[in-house]
Amino acid sequence: MEDKDLDKLSIERKQKDKQTRRRTKSVMPIILGAAGIVVIILIVWAFAPKGVAVSVTTVSEVYPSQLLARLSASGYVVAQRKADVATKITGQLVSLMVQEGSVVKQGQVLARLESEDAEAAVDQSRANLNLARARVREAKANLDNVTRDYERMKNLVKSGAVSRSEFDTARTRFLSAQAALEAAQASVKSSQAALSSSEVMLSYSEIRAPFDAVVLTKNADVGDIITPMGAAAEAKAAVVTIADLSSLQVEADVAESNIGTVHVGQPCVITLDALPEERFQGTVDTIVPTVDRTKATVLVKVRFTNPDPRILPEMSAKVGFLARQLSPEENKPHTMVSTSAVVSSEEGPAVFIVKGDKAEKTNIRTGEKIGDMVEVLQGAKPDDIVVLNPPEGLRSGSKITIAES
Repeated sequence: MEDKDLDKLSIERKQKDKQTRRRTKSVMPIILGAAGIVVIILIVWAFAPKGVAVSVTTVSEVYPSQLLARLSASGYVVAQRKADVATKITGQLVSLMVQEGSVVKQGQVLARLESEDAEAAVDQSRANLNLARARVREAKANLDNVTRDYERMKNLVKSGAVSRSEFDTARTRFLSAQAALEAAQASVKSSQAALSSSEVMLSYSEIRAPFDAVVLTKNADVGDIITPMGAAAEAKAAVVTIADLSSLQVEADVAESNIGTVHVGQPCVITLDALPEERFQGTVDTIVPTVDRTKATVLVKVRFTNPDPRILPEMSAKVGFLARQLSPEENKPHTMVSTSAVVSSEEGPAVFIVKGDKAEKTNIRTGEKIGDMVEVLQGAKPDDIVVLNPPEGLRSGSKITIAES
């Protein structure tokens, strides 16, 4: 029985081997065919014509000022006339007539402090002045009376009608009346000075604008105690901060190694981070004659040629110091391309515009050349990708590959 079982196992093993060999023979042609296809693809790719390797650039909208700038520097917009408006006396703020953004005129009342004691002092001084003036009138009337007596006694003493002692008495009264009038007049001057002083003290309770300006910040509120130096606890010194926006300038730090390229009166173009699409014309106003040793820079102040109400203090700014003054047309963006992308042809200047994997030769009309770029008036538009330094063998429709930079 054991021998029969072993024979049965041997027959089954042989049948499985035959089935495996049949499957292998059926799969091999498929594997060989796939390998052949891969080999053919590799051969075709290896011998297929490659595109011309080129570098590219972009047609862009460029402000001429970007190309004419000899030097650039960063800075901030700063008001050259700015004041923290405060008071000369200590008092409680009882009225505030402005807020942030208010436009104020020179001499305009911005706020008031409590002033009852100062008003009382003015009233008292005015009353004293009125009293002194009344005494002057009284002294004048008395002087007129004694003057007539004195003149009459002067004539009578000559004729002997009155004694010398009576004349001397009249003369004494006359001199005394003169002195009384002079004293009354001096008292009027003293009272006028006292009134002026009290009026000045009263004026200190009114906080006025020292020049035409705009309120930048409000530093105190009604009820706050205001002191000249703000030394007391919970006391405020400045009520408001104002600035003359017509005095705005850009203060830029220029490296001391480059300061030789900057001079007073030099034209500039100013760009603000807050208004990136705008270009503002400017002129170098001041070169501060000292160097910041910590930064190795010189402070240069640039004034705006045409101030704009959108320009505000402390805005971030960039200044381009130009080689020459811009013309009105140069204040607008121009469509420009690198001169290295332009080739000459029988039809005129042309560029190779990248379209897919091919380069199409396109004739263009050029304008002003600025630096290493030329204006494109016709034939290409912003954001077109063009071939830079086109190879001699490049033709319109040539297949290209863009070289990695």
